[in-house]
Amino acid sequence: MTIAPDATPQLRSASSIRLLTTIGHPGWATHLAAFGPVPERATGLVDMLRDAGLVGHGGAAFPVWQKIASLAGAPAAIIANAAEGEPLSSKDAVLLANAPQLVLDGLLVLAGSLAPRAKLLLYVNPLSLDAAERAVAERPDGHRIRVTAAADGFVAGEVSAVVDALSGGRGLPRDHPYHLTQKGLKGKPTLVFNVETLAHLALIARYGAAWFRSTGTPDDPGTRLITVSGMGIAPHVREVGGGTTLSGVIAACGLAETSVQAVLVGGYHGVWVEPSGFPRPLTARAARGTTGVGAGVVHLLGRHECGIAASSTILRYLASQSAAQCGPCLFGLPTLSGAFDEVTMGRGRGGDVLQRMLSTLPGRGACHHPDGTVRFAASALGVFAEEVTAHRSGRCRAAAGGRR
Repeated sequence: MTIAPDATPQLRSASSIRLLTTIGHPGWATHLAAFGPVPERATGLVDMLRDAGLVGHGGAAFPVWQKIASLAGAPAAIIANAAEGEPLSSKDAVLLANAPQLVLDGLLVLAGSLAPRAKLLLYVNPLSLDAAERAVAERPDGHRIRVTAAADGFVAGEVSAVVDALSGGRGLPRDHPYHLTQKGLKGKPTLVFNVETLAHLALIARYGAAWFRSTGTPDDPGTRLITVSGMGIAPHVREVGGGTTLSGVIAACGLAETSVQAVLVGGYHGVWVEPSGFPRPLTARAARGTTGVGAGVVHLLGRHECGIAASSTILRYLASQSAAQCGPCLFGLPTLSGAFDEVTMGRGRGGDVLQRMLSTLPGRGACHHPDGTVRFAASALGVFAEEVTAHRSGRCRAAAGGRR
């Protein structure tokens, strides 16, 4: 995984590079020289986060200040989540490799401001375990933070799965009638934030809301990390300002928009975006005239590639990632994947089954895995509708060299 700070004209300013300031030099001394010590207690932190407009960067894009304000009491545990089970995402791993101290700062700022006695936990993908443990060991206050390897699997980063693993379980999503800010780890109020969210929080605590908003747009302030891949380019992570467009990302990769058939935005639970959507801003959550970037994945599909084949592969993977706890996941997702193959390949009569799965699966799972899978499948059927028709006639874009 390589790192490419954004190089498009509108994002070339150094003010757009915040989280990755210490690229290649993640040590404690470099961190202190770049950012100074972390505030032991940030006065008015909740108001500051509300004014900054910081939202979660793990995919849900929930306002950070609202999550903190919803606590039923002082949090007994604060968890930094870097499970990163999404196959196309490496932003959290890159952040921990290059700026881990900002993440740890975020944990300590929250503890100092909300609950000095809270347990501080860093839950990381096993591939990031060494980097995380080194960063904690370097800090004079690192003894307060416990690093734990995440469970394996696509759904391992779901917040209830994180709490389940840290409670001694298998790291599976759980049906939780109470929000974790009410009853989480060991039944106590718990905060779980993505590591990128915590790194932003640490900077806001230092420099304030106005500084955070000095980059990005009023509706999507600050910067975000995105993982870019596809079309033969080396997968890499970029830090870009809020409001960046897919057109800007494509240009920064040195590609012509005309060579890109579609872009998968948000990862395996995301959506395909066709060329008409490339000029729309990438925002934390989709709104009118924007594209929600979710967990920060931008995967490019070339004109010569078959979108149906790519989508089928992803759906088969998602079906295999069931936590085996509820019918919609255990039985519904394999049925959805099989019906998708039948419809798009012109085999059998899977159309009725596919439509039934698309309409009945959402909202019925123990977690949101079925919802995200349905969203992805529906987007593939819409964006690649012409390719579906071609497949039924025995033709394929890939076999025809990209021609319809």
